[in-house]
Amino acid sequence: MTTTDVNELTPRNLVSPPAAQTDTTIALVWDKPQSADDIACYHVYVNGKVHGISTATDYTLTGLEPSHAYEVQVYAVSRAGAVSLPGPTLTAATKPESERFDITSFGAVADRGTMNTAAIQAAIDACTPGGTVYVPEGVFNTGAIFLKSHMTLYVAKGGVLLGSAHPADYPVMTYRWEGREQLCYASLVNTRDCSSGERHEQITIAGEGTIDANGAALFKGEMAEKKGYRGRAVCLRNTDYVYLKDITVRQSPAWCVHLIYCNHVSANGISIYTKNDEYGRRYENIFNGDGLNPDSSSYIYIFNSMIASQDDCIAIKSGRDEEGRRVGIPSRDIRITNCRFNSGFGVAIGSEMAGGVSGVQVTDCIFEDVYSIGTVKAPRGRGAVIENISYENCTLKNYSLEHEDCEWFRGAINIDQFYSHIEYDADRLEEVNEGTSIIRNISFRNIVLDTYAGNTVFMAGLPESPLQNIVLENVSGIGKFGLKAYNIEGLTLTNVSVRSRLDEDYQFHNTRQV
Repeated sequence: MTTTDVNELTPRNLVSPPAAQTDTTIALVWDKPQSADDIACYHVYVNGKVHGISTATDYTLTGLEPSHAYEVQVYAVSRAGAVSLPGPTLTAATKPESERFDITSFGAVADRGTMNTAAIQAAIDACTPGGTVYVPEGVFNTGAIFLKSHMTLYVAKGGVLLGSAHPADYPVMTYRWEGREQLCYASLVNTRDCSSGERHEQITIAGEGTIDANGAALFKGEMAEKKGYRGRAVCLRNTDYVYLKDITVRQSPAWCVHLIYCNHVSANGISIYTKNDEYGRRYENIFNGDGLNPDSSSYIYIFNSMIASQDDCIAIKSGRDEEGRRVGIPSRDIRITNCRFNSGFGVAIGSEMAGGVSGVQVTDCIFEDVYSIGTVKAPRGRGAVIENISYENCTLKNYSLEHEDCEWFRGAINIDQFYSHIEYDADRLEEVNEGTSIIRNISFRNIVLDTYAGNTVFMAGLPESPLQNIVLENVSGIGKFGLKAYNIEGLTLTNVSVRSRLDEDYQFHNTRQV
């Protein structure tokens, strides 16, 4: 192999993502080399010695010493056995050893009867900067708890924070809900609202245990009482440098993990269940069961994770209509790689996106019994711009017919500015105003789709604001119907094969092909 060929195998842009370090671990992510199709695996070196092998573009160093700096290099290995040159050396450090605050030392009891809210909150309040609030094995009932800066909430393997079923255990507060600031029940795990422009920072939620919001029971109580909108399992607001590691979060009464005005976030090895539990048993009476929602949040890495959702698996949002435009905080620079989605509606942009969304990459992900790889949705009234969104090297298999072509879902690839409308007229012009959204620069590359529900590909812009610069490249798919496209300026189809299970169903309307 020539030097040029070896250079083409070299991994690029090795980083340790924001906050993705503990006292004994450091997470790594990198970009594929130029000749990505020829890669068999990657070798990760620490201080000149092999630490491990990865077949994905992420790896977590374990067994490290606290307060130590490490030099890391990553080599790619081709299918023929050629080893690349290393990319630039990364120096990353572990955190200092953490002081432990065991909740049982503050009176928490794992007897499924004791309400432990006060004891757990006492441990949080006592936690020193850089300390860890430790939840041991056992099921600990609790109401809403509130985290603070410079702490870790660690739920050990076999440990469960189980949410109370009683709305009285969740104070009603002002949160953003579906794009607007409204009264909501507090979530199970929260940060407090910040005043005077202050922000939280350096919060980690980790461990191999479970945060269970008890949503099926809590949903009934909150809907009956109606003092506010439903809470979430985890809702972090106004926080910089968040790390979610290895934790399982499940059964929220609404969206499961909600990040509002958060920046520099990493999610590594997490599991989220909002439709069924780990054993496939359906949660009752839950809707709006999104998995993970970055909301007016930026600089986010989500990798090596699994989401089985009742609604959108990941939904990237930034506020709704006039209020969202006035706040004007976008979601941007979000990287989603090496994730598995096992139910729900894939990685969505919108529909509350009035602050704008840009710079989202979804790469090397597997979607099973999921209706869409990607939905980009911005109905009239939202305003702002969705741009520079890419989905690459993803596969979808969906044999579920629980949902078919409807106002919420129209395709395995789904760009829809008529989202939420049962009926629509793709030719009816409306006035362009501040509520007219723009969707542009959206690409799907190296995608395989196999679905029995809805269209294989559905793309619909507004006649007064057509979709701009939409690229499908190396896309192969079959669905109940084929490809439908409305109101697009600049549609590039390269090596695209789309089939209908019923018949050949291609529809292009008011579309300019390039």
